[in-house]
Amino acid sequence: MIGGKAQPNVTVYSSKVNQAPDYSNLYYWAAHPWKQDPSDSVPAPIRNQYIKDSVADVFFIYPTTYTDDNFTSWNASVNDGVINDKTDKTSILYQASAFNARCRVFSPRYRQAHIKSFYIDKKTAEPYFDTAYADIDAAFQYYLAHYNEGRPIIIASHSQGTVHAARLLKNYFEGKELSKKLICAYIVGMPIPKNYFTSIPVCKDANATGCFVSWRTYKNGYVPEYIKKESYESVVVNPLTWTTDSSKAPSSLNKGGVLKNFNKIIPGVVNAKISGHILWACKPNVFGKIFIRQKNFHIGDINLFYMNIRANIQERLNTYIQNNL
Repeated sequence: MIGGKAQPNVTVYSSKVNQAPDYSNLYYWAAHPWKQDPSDSVPAPIRNQYIKDSVADVFFIYPTTYTDDNFTSWNASVNDGVINDKTDKTSILYQASAFNARCRVFSPRYRQAHIKSFYIDKKTAEPYFDTAYADIDAAFQYYLAHYNEGRPIIIASHSQGTVHAARLLKNYFEGKELSKKLICAYIVGMPIPKNYFTSIPVCKDANATGCFVSWRTYKNGYVPEYIKKESYESVVVNPLTWTTDSSKAPSSLNKGGVLKNFNKIIPGVVNAKISGHILWACKPNVFGKIFIRQKNFHIGDINLFYMNIRANIQERLNTYIQNNL
């Protein structure tokens, strides 16, 4: 028994690609407060300062980890151990863990669409993304019914996860009673059109609640061709200032990124400046220059601003508590 409730089972089922997850089973959660998982990790330099707390809940939707060229289904099996292991050792460790300060982290495994779904005809790809979202929807319903108990919520996501998170916010928060429980949505790595939401505003500063932030990170001066072709304006919030101001935020405001070595925090790793529909950052200031040949910093959208995100959760949560509890 944990918290007066019976702990869910952790049965591992055989691989069936089309099998929908059973969210009463902990196996189908990549991150869950009732089991030890990589989202519980804390980088070594701040581990002594870390005090586990559970004031709020984070519902985190991870990015695409189904990228194998030799694939037989457009949707991943949630029973595929290789994909799950990859997810846990990358996104859950390096991204979901950024949200574990004062929060319980929930992240459902889902039948994610293959990476190539983003590069085929939109109409053809639609059912693959619908299948993935159906799992996210089911997981969120299960979370609300069995775990939330009226607690404030943070929605967080990256890349494909953001496609589903935006849809989730529309279906469960926009114009709904649940919006009163929204601390913030950190929906990162995919464009969010400025008119996508009608009643969930862009966060105006570091303390605002009931709002969302979003950004896509590229090397200073670089604008990909596909972004030049976008016919809409997308939201960009600078994660070093938490505003939409286009002034350059110096790297001195970067409290620290967490890159390849999870237990090393790198202060001042990049600066940040909003330019049009994207966020520009300098080449990461790290030994070996792992981004030296890259202009697209998509993989580091969260990692490059890891400590700023952790600090910002504290700020917004404090504001929410002052105003609501």
